[in-house]
Amino acid sequence: MFSFAPTIVLFPLLGFLFLGLFGARLRNEKLIGILGSGTVGLSFLVAVALFIHMLGLEPDQRKGIVELFSWIGTFTGTASSVNVSVAYQVDQLSILMTLVVTGVGFLIHVYSIGYMHGDPGFWRFFTYLNLFIFAMLNLVLADNFLLMFLGWEGVGLCSYLLIGFWYDRKFDVGGYAPGKAWTNDAAKKAFIVNRIGDFGFLLAMFLIVVQFESLSFDAVFGRVSVMTPGSDVMIWITLLLFLGATGKSAQIPLFVWLPDAMAGPTPVSALIHAATMVTAGVYMVARCSILFALAPATLQVVAVIGALTAIMAATIGLVQNDIKKVLAYSTVSQLGYMFLAMGVAAFTAGIFHVVTHAFFKALLFLGSGAVIHGMHDEQDIQKMGGLKKYLPVTYKTFLIGAIAIAGIPPFAGFFSKDEILWKAFSSDQGSVLLWAIAAAGAGVTAFYMFRLVILTFEGKERFDHHHAHPHEAPKTMTVPLIVLAFLSVVGGFIGVPESLMGGNALEHWLEPIFAPAMTTLRATPHHGGITEYLLMALSVGIAVAGIYGARTVYMKRQELADAWRSKYRRTYQVLWNKYYVDEAYDTLFVRSTVKASETVLWRGLDVSVIDWLVNASAQGVAWLSSKVRLIQTGFAQRYATIFVGGIVLVLFWLMFK
Repeated sequence: MFSFAPTIVLFPLLGFLFLGLFGARLRNEKLIGILGSGTVGLSFLVAVALFIHMLGLEPDQRKGIVELFSWIGTFTGTASSVNVSVAYQVDQLSILMTLVVTGVGFLIHVYSIGYMHGDPGFWRFFTYLNLFIFAMLNLVLADNFLLMFLGWEGVGLCSYLLIGFWYDRKFDVGGYAPGKAWTNDAAKKAFIVNRIGDFGFLLAMFLIVVQFESLSFDAVFGRVSVMTPGSDVMIWITLLLFLGATGKSAQIPLFVWLPDAMAGPTPVSALIHAATMVTAGVYMVARCSILFALAPATLQVVAVIGALTAIMAATIGLVQNDIKKVLAYSTVSQLGYMFLAMGVAAFTAGIFHVVTHAFFKALLFLGSGAVIHGMHDEQDIQKMGGLKKYLPVTYKTFLIGAIAIAGIPPFAGFFSKDEILWKAFSSDQGSVLLWAIAAAGAGVTAFYMFRLVILTFEGKERFDHHHAHPHEAPKTMTVPLIVLAFLSVVGGFIGVPESLMGGNALEHWLEPIFAPAMTTLRATPHHGGITEYLLMALSVGIAVAGIYGARTVYMKRQELADAWRSKYRRTYQVLWNKYYVDEAYDTLFVRSTVKASETVLWRGLDVSVIDWLVNASAQGVAWLSSKVRLIQTGFAQRYATIFVGGIVLVLFWLMFK
């Protein structure tokens, strides 16, 4: 069965090639949608078959590597060499991520058929989506760092293409000036910021080659036993890998690209910036858990960055009015929880949250797309209200997603979030402070998510009925919402902890993957008893308080929001301007680079040196030619005299030599 793994990657590639070559000639949107969605659906079916096959095997047999061909072979100058193959590794972790990518990806493809209806670039959109799925599957199924990096760069390219998909749109959204193609700026910002993180990943691979003389996961992870925990080289390798993860997964300091990425069509936000691509950094850290276990200092950095990102992004989400930007900062915050889990060595809890987050965040993004579709491209929640009677299916499914992300039991988000909170408190790498930051972030999340629900769907109508005529989305959009809502309700049961009389099936499934890291860390399970129950109840209470606070402020006492905005004006401005991080980057890097380019590179080097050399050489040639052309008189007698004189000089030189 493992030999069928390459077909999971092959189907989206074939869809990309066919639609890319012939899509423009196909006039039938339905056919294009079926082809684009069908290829991903086939990949999902193969992944399901592989998963079922693996369930019947013993834990130590649930791994298979399928090598397609040798890709690169290099010699290191000694007897050894570094060989890299295009090979796919199917194990408990990669098949889980594959199911998420293809399953959620298929639903988003189907949803896109309705959402992108009538768009002139319909075929191009599905071409890009298939290419993205192909790249993401290479990332999660790769058996070596280089093939993973190929998929890593591939999803970055697709992100650029899809964020800037509407490259010709020119209207005022999110603070951009009217008449400006702001989607292009957002796409370039995402591409450039991700290149910073990718450079760190690349440097880490160079160090891995030097240290282990291989890029294969099995070879590298099999040789770490000779490494000393806390060694400088392991710290540098893991820090550089984490730098790559901060770019792809939008963590401090490289989180600034993701909110602007909402410029792309909403299915892009759901697929790339909620369910798959942005979790690539978390997956990479989980895959390299044994390396991070050998660098405890890096784990501390990962945990702190994750916790700070979670609370910072959550506070920014409190004041956003663009429906997709609220969800964007929510995504950044939830990714922070995943990295917090990785940093406290709760690798299974982090992957658990990756899975549940894919369900409820894809649901929320697609729900926002249904709202935007029904409101004729309106995204400002201050101009909505009372939409639940016009969009009943969207409202109910969106509400389920909001409850799930708030962490209310028994919805999916409760189990994964609570597992992270407990590990942040009880793990040897955790602390009370990390738990407190994460718990506060959970309360803020519940507040701003229900602020979003109330301002969008409840209360009085604040939209202009002459321009907006809200209506429910077509079946191609609502059916995926219903399926994702169902998964957001039941998805958490795969990881019910033993403290709640569950078997935590996910932990047992992933145990062979993370066992080496846990052994290296000498981690021992903590059975919290009454403490765990108290913290669980406290986290639920914090979430309920956040929901109650939002309903009180935005449904019963709306004047409180205006009063707080006036009273805490400076704090509001800081949050509204996203802690001025973009402005700081603009001052420190963008403007300084432009200034240096103008003064040093242009005036100092280009004008003063390069232009002077070019102009001086031209002037020298002109002066020399002005002298040489004096001999060009047009008189044959003078030419003969010069010719004879030259012969005489040559003869004299030969005689006296």
